Amino acid sequence: MAATRRSARISNRASTQEAAATAAAAAADPPPPPKENKRKRKAAPKPEPAAPKTPTKKRQRSVAPPLTPTTSAVTLNAEGSDLNGIKNTAHKSVTRLADPKLSNATLLSPQTSRIIASRDVEALSPLKAPSFGVKTTTTATLLREACDHLIKVDERMRPLIERHHCHVFSPEGLAEKVDPFESLVSGILSQQVSGAAAKSIKAKFIALFSPEDGGDPPSQVSANGDSAAEKRFPMPSEVAACSLERLRTAGLSQRKAEYVQGLAEKFASGEITAQMLHDAPDEELMEKLIAVRGLGRWSVEMFAFFALKRMDVFSIGDLGIQRGMAAFVGRDVAKLKNKGGKWKYMSEQDMVELSDKFAPYRSLFMWYMWKVEDTDVSSMG
Repeated sequence: MAATRRSARISNRASTQEAAATAAAAAADPPPPPKENKRKRKAAPKPEPAAPKTPTKKRQRSVAPPLTPTTSAVTLNAEGSDLNGIKNTAHKSVTRLADPKLSNATLLSPQTSRIIASRDVEALSPLKAPSFGVKTTTTATLLREACDHLIKVDERMRPLIERHHCHVFSPEGLAEKVDPFESLVSGILSQQVSGAAAKSIKAKFIALFSPEDGGDPPSQVSANGDSAAEKRFPMPSEVAACSLERLRTAGLSQRKAEYVQGLAEKFASGEITAQMLHDAPDEELMEKLIAVRGLGRWSVEMFAFFALKRMDVFSIGDLGIQRGMAAFVGRDVAKLKNKGGKWKYMSEQDMVELSDKFAPYRSLFMWYMWKVEDTDVSSMG
């Protein structure tokens, strides 16, 4: 009996412990809610696909806008800051129409400083603009087209062109502002004197017309002309009104003083204008200028080349060109040097026949003939 009661007690205790364990398990069982919460967390992120799109759009907006406006702003600011400078002038000039038979320079009217130049391509009206597909020569393409033509005519031109860059007809050269009166007067002053002497005389000549600005008297101007470097060149009307005696104090001979004064009178009266020099055909230009006292054919040819930037000028009488042409065709110029006479290197007929092949770009051909013998042309402009 005692054993039976012990067994019952043990059984009851086990039942009680089992019930307690079951109750405890039941109490600790609530993991279902976490599972439901996990499911909810997984279901809630449905908008996840849209989430990456929003940042992507933001990144595009933050990167793309600065690119185009920034580049445009830099360009506009660069152009605006140089409206009155050489850089902007060069930019404008590359869009101008060009013509080998006319002046391609940017001229300044000596009396008014008004700019005389060919039409800007971008400013042309649709009615006057070149038709689609029609080749248009501009100041940006003129030199390249001329070089291509020279090489096409004679392959021997290629090494010369590759070795030497002609600044005169480059877009930068065509953008330079040229006072035609100053250029012609400088040509007269430099006749039959050295380059250093011509520079000194020109400096003294300019100083004659700027004493009120603190300019040095003619006798105090240095030989290299530095003291008059920043002074403006006098207008034709000022030179025309100046006496010959005063002009001579700058170092001009009586004849040169007369030449300069006579030229100034033609500009002041309107007989010669920057517009005429720009627009006149080559033959008319030569005729008008050679008629002016002090201007010979060679002087006018150099003026047409260096100042007016005309592409079809050729000077038959230039000894440096004659010598260069002889060397170009393979002649021994050292032996020909002692031949004597005006045409000791090459006959006039041979020069004409050879140069005519390069029309309408004979100016550029002439420049390269100087370069064959490395002739210094810096004082001719």
